[in-house]
Amino acid sequence: MRVVIAGAGAVGRSVAAELLENGHEVLLIDKSPQAVSVERVPEAEWLLADACEITTLDEAALERCQVVIAASGDDKVNLVVSLLAKTEYGVPRVVARVNHPKNEWLFNDAWGVDVAVSTPRLMSALVEEAVSIGDLVRLMRFSQGEANLVELTLPEGAALVGTRVGEVAWPQDTALVTIIRGTRVLIPDPDDALAAGDELLFVASTAREAQLEELLSPRGNAGS
Repeated sequence: MRVVIAGAGAVGRSVAAELLENGHEVLLIDKSPQAVSVERVPEAEWLLADACEITTLDEAALERCQVVIAASGDDKVNLVVSLLAKTEYGVPRVVARVNHPKNEWLFNDAWGVDVAVSTPRLMSALVEEAVSIGDLVRLMRFSQGEANLVELTLPEGAALVGTRVGEVAWPQDTALVTIIRGTRVLIPDPDDALAAGDELLFVASTAREAQLEELLSPRGNAGS
């Protein structure tokens, strides 16, 4: 997979290193000569240029990319790169970094963003996830389709404890993707019985989150 990352700061370089380790082809773009540190990620391609310029993106051959990551420290830059990648080059997947929470509402499909990653929101969500039982925690927003990655730890006394996954009438537009049980990561099987303390990860539409939280609460209704 070919990935272009706009922004070669600490975040961009870290993402590039991970992707390269997983066997992907990566091009890093930055207009700052200080940021273009080829020796830090020598396996990547590098381009010293302004990622907001069409000529730069032409040189980067964005039409051959499967993913563009807008990872700069400037939200305006990330929005422009996302919009150009989606509308001018038809990049299938655009991931954008949100630096300031007040700008998060802009990072949606209108600006070409498929997935918005807000570091402040993610950090607060991880804190909530660590201390919350029975409360739904939103970990990540997928802009297209109005879906979110959400987590809920099944509390003692929930009606669904002991119920098989396949017997649960999950809300529409909701998918259980992973069960974390102690140190184990389980791919949900219809015959798996839910247990108190299970961390359940869902992809769910925003409109269904309240239904999902109610279903998994001690007051929720088990079965279909």
